[in-house]
This record gives sequence, C-alpha cells and structure tokens, in this order.
Amino acid sequence: MTVGAKKKLRVIMLVDEKLLPKGDLEDHSEKQRELRKTEFDVKEALEALGHEVWPIGVSDDLSTIRGAIDAYKPHIAFNLVEEFQGIGRFDQHVVSYLELRRQAYTGCNPRGLTLTRDKALTKIILAYHGLAVPKFAIFPPRSKAKRPDKLAFPLFVKSLTEDGSVGISGASIVHDDEKLMERIEFINRTTKSTAIVEQYVEGREIYVGVMGNDRTTVLAPWELTMSALSPNTPLIASDRAKWDPEYQRQMGLKTGPAKLVKPLANHLAALSKQIYILLGMSGYARLDYRVTMDGKAYLLEANPNPQIARDEDFAQSAKHSGLDYEELLQQLLRFGIQRAALHPVS
Repeated sequence: MTVGAKKKLRVIMLVDEKLLPKGDLEDHSEKQRELRKTEFDVKEALEALGHEVWPIGVSDDLSTIRGAIDAYKPHIAFNLVEEFQGIGRFDQHVVSYLELRRQAYTGCNPRGLTLTRDKALTKIILAYHGLAVPKFAIFPPRSKAKRPDKLAFPLFVKSLTEDGSVGISGASIVHDDEKLMERIEFINRTTKSTAIVEQYVEGREIYVGVMGNDRTTVLAPWELTMSALSPNTPLIASDRAKWDPEYQRQMGLKTGPAKLVKPLANHLAALSKQIYILLGMSGYARLDYRVTMDGKAYLLEANPNPQIARDEDFAQSAKHSGLDYEELLQQLLRFGIQRAALHPVS
C-alpha cells in the first residue's frame, strides 16, 4: 500500500504510558510540557492530515499493543516508545514484537536500534570502516576501573546505553584519575548501566538529520550554541541543557542552521549517509558530531528515533530543508509502510 497526502490511515500511536497525550498540554508545568510536547504535536499533526489516530500507552505489557492491533486493525503504528519496563534499551524489543506481528511502524528497525543503543559497539563498527570516533573504554558496574594508557585527559564519562543526556553534566568532563573513578561510579550507580569513557573532543556541536530506508535524505546540519557560556567553560549538551527551559534561557542556549563552508557541509552529508547505512538504521535518525577547528568530524552518538516535536531540532532542520511538519510526519508514515512491504523481517 502506498501513502498519499489524501489517503486516510488508521494509526495507533505508541507512546510511553506516562507521556500519553491526555487533556491540554498547557495544563502541565513548563518542564512537563517539554517532556510531553512530542506526543501532543504528533497526535495533532496526524489528525490534521486526516488520519484516524489512537494513542496507546505502553509500559510493561505487550498485550496492550496486541490488543490495539487486534481492535483497530491499523495500517501503521507511529512508534514513539523510548523504553519498556522502565529500561531504555528495551525499546528495540517493542519494535521486534511489531515485526513479529507483521505490523508496519515508523522509525528504526530492531537491528539498527540494537547497534546504536550500545555506544561502544557503534564506535567499533565505524572505526573498523576507518571513520573518526573518539578513543574510548567501557567500565561495567562492580568491575575494577583502571584507565587504559591510550586514554589521555581530558575525558568524558557517560552511560553506555542511556540516551537523552541522562547523567551528563559539567562534572562529566574529568581531568585526573580520582575524578574519573568518581564519575564512573556515579554513572554505574545512578543509571544502573555500564559507563563509557571517551576522549573529550573540543569543537562545535553539530547535529545532522537523516531519514529514509534504502534511499536516504540528509537534512540541513544544525548547531547547538550557548551564548552565555563563559569562555573557559566547555560546551556540553547536558541533562539540564536538554530538559530544563530555565537553564536553557540562563545559558542563552539556541540551536539553528550550522554555518559551514561548502566542502565541510558536503563531507558531513556524505558521512551521515554512510554512517546511517553502516549502522543498519531506517526511518529517521539524528547523528551527533563534534567538529574540530580544522574541520575533522567525530561522531559522538547515533540517535535513531530522535525527538520530533514541532520545535525540536529534527523537525526544524526538516523545515529549513523545505519540509513542513505535517509533510515530515507523512514522509515517516510512508517510509514505515514502504519498509514493511520491502523488508517484512530484519
């Protein structure tokens, strides 16, 4: 089945149960609106496109999804699930279930999610193909932590598997072994995950959106800046920078079109397509880079199924590239249905 602008679809919208879009978004606090805006925006836009939409809250029981599929016979599931049983990396299993049911869905396939949710595995694959990634080491919980000789300070410490800037703050950059061990223990304890320690790369924070399946489109590169940051303070996309509107205002945080010389822009576009394919992604993704002063681009993270609220980076980058919000979501629906027809299993 093809998806045209006038084709009315039955859509189940799968969301984390705690973010189910009920009532009015304005009834929530500013911080809560920041967490929920994607779900509200997607529902509103899909309905504006003329589709029938049923939001389904997902928490720890796959029978919820099974019941929705049986009851509504959807053409497609718009997948916004970011965790299952409270565990972020379990989102890949939700998508695996959709594939077992032969249910078309938006976003990334299970294989792409598996490869990209593990930041070390991502870097190993890309390094094998000769692409630039920071040097790194991993430190599981309850293991004896010792810094490898190859890792020179400053170093950056974060969770191997958590996304959304969980556990990231100014203290994530460390300059000696004592602080390194403290931060590894902090990540192990607070995120209940393995820590990844990587070489800190000084440079510009550039995001590149990619979407498609076998054929891909690269969106306009986007840059994170903080105008109120003191000259000696590193630019970090911390947890507060991601989710705290008041902190964003204090720091003068903005994202917008990256001003890049044409050779660098062309390089990032080609590199992003290559990485998207190497990591087996589909649907849509955002690739996060650090670009040094001499123009070398290091991939920091590959983020399948990034936030797609109307005012988030991915949608704004698509708009800058000539695709308005409703058209963007219609494209994501199209990619999901096309992939289901061409790739019934991963």
